[in-house]
Amino acid sequence: MKSSWSLDPEITFLNHGSFGPSPKCVQEAQREWMSQLESNPMEFLVRQRERLLDEMLDQLGQFIGSPGQSLIPVENATVGMNIVANTIPLQSGDEILLTNHEYGAVQRIWQKKAASVGAKVITATLPLPFQDADEIVEALFRSVTPQTRLLVLSHVTSPTALVLPVEKICQRAREQKLPVCIDGPHAIAMRPLNLATLNCDFYTASCHKWLCAPFGTGFLYVAPHWQHKISPVNTSWGGTMYGREKSWQDEFLWVGTSDPSRYLAISNAIDFLQDYGLDRFRKETHQLAVQAYDLFSKQFQTEPYSARHSDWFGSMVTIPLPESVPVPTKWTGRPHPLQELLAIKYRIEVHLVKWNSLMHIRISSHLYNDFSELERLSQILKEEI
Repeated sequence: MKSSWSLDPEITFLNHGSFGPSPKCVQEAQREWMSQLESNPMEFLVRQRERLLDEMLDQLGQFIGSPGQSLIPVENATVGMNIVANTIPLQSGDEILLTNHEYGAVQRIWQKKAASVGAKVITATLPLPFQDADEIVEALFRSVTPQTRLLVLSHVTSPTALVLPVEKICQRAREQKLPVCIDGPHAIAMRPLNLATLNCDFYTASCHKWLCAPFGTGFLYVAPHWQHKISPVNTSWGGTMYGREKSWQDEFLWVGTSDPSRYLAISNAIDFLQDYGLDRFRKETHQLAVQAYDLFSKQFQTEPYSARHSDWFGSMVTIPLPESVPVPTKWTGRPHPLQELLAIKYRIEVHLVKWNSLMHIRISSHLYNDFSELERLSQILKEEI
């Protein structure tokens, strides 16, 4: 499958979880949409755009188990999370509950929102290793209090690459009438998803990761009982350009002139993976993650954060590095020196992440990767650490 992508043949790309490149057919589809836009902007933006976006959202909705009318396109999961933070009513003394596996940007969004009104962000520590769903749910809900106004959690965590039991968590939250917002950029395509049965309040995701849609594409799902309350971060016309029936989506679908070609190519990304076979894709990429789990946990003599099962990780896996690998004392914005060394000297792109006061390597691969690339990385790390 490597020939389906336009990746530089001189690099080994094991960081699909950060920036997943699109296959050539998706790139070509985006260029075709751009060509149509440039050939007649009035036809495309005024008379065609609304219908085309509706059709794409309907197809995306079928893929994730949601009506297209409950989705809006956003640039990425972070943009969607900001919209949710702009919507949730909070006051002094209220609490937002997160887990200790959440993405740094998500933590900052809610810390800033809470600080603006005198609320608090509470962080629940989940038990390791992940091996019992009920144990994880109980640990999480021990941090729920009468002041908890929203539960924010990842479907698949970014730093630790672990799958949370979101179905059981949402069921428990519904019993307690606690709204749930799920951060799902790593779950789309990697994991089966049916929002109708999950029954969360909000689900935000990026489509440029495992789905392989163009960069700058994502969506926000808003449950029907929130749609009349949802508040955009940016205010624009809030209406239709060509007689589209009035909808809560209007505040988000026309926010000034922009190029919708990347969103329309989401449909082509869905077609690409469905043509290959979703189950086949998940099985093959998970098997590569299992091989990384075995290879690097043995090499580093460190304990992975979950049982060796697809319930707990999918197409990527995070392994603690040996204690000999230095841990930065503060965030500087620069990649870890070992990550830079691998990229510049060896042309291997892989993600190193600091979590829980340790350094980790996160292997995330797609259909263009194979085991020989893991073996090469393993040999290089034997020499460098």
